[in-house]
Amino acid sequence: MSTSTPTFSSEPTPVAAPRNAVINSQEQATIGKSLIIKGEVTGSESLYIDGRVEGAINLPGNRVTVGRNGQIQANVNAKEVVVLGKVKGNVTASDRVDIRNEGSLAGDVICQRISIEDGAYFKGSIDIRKANQKEMNGMATGVSSKSEEQSKLAVASA
Repeated sequence: MSTSTPTFSSEPTPVAAPRNAVINSQEQATIGKSLIIKGEVTGSESLYIDGRVEGAINLPGNRVTVGRNGQIQANVNAKEVVVLGKVKGNVTASDRVDIRNEGSLAGDVICQRISIEDGAYFKGSIDIRKANQKEMNGMATGVSSKSEEQSKLAVASA
């Protein structure tokens, strides 16, 4: 009968991993309306911004959502960026950028997919890149710099 008696050890029992990983990927931190952050925001979870951020936002594997009250003066690097508020700065997304109807983005965008709803404000350039275009980027830059040099020479000789 000693097998049915529980044994206690001084070490804690390991906690089992979460059963549903989808729930964990939905977790997000929130910067509320009254918060003002100046500096760099980095991390490994999604972020909802309803306050003000000045500086840089670097969440490469996650989503950054700028709420209706959110005001961002920063360069943003994330997997997904959703804009409902105001963003001034360049946005780099490894997946997609959504600018909703009340959203405003002034800056250059680099992403794979972009959506700009009717009524949204956007001023800047858009660079659509495929998932593995980083290798091709160097070659494309080399080609464009040669053509730019040729056009400068043509203008100079005219």
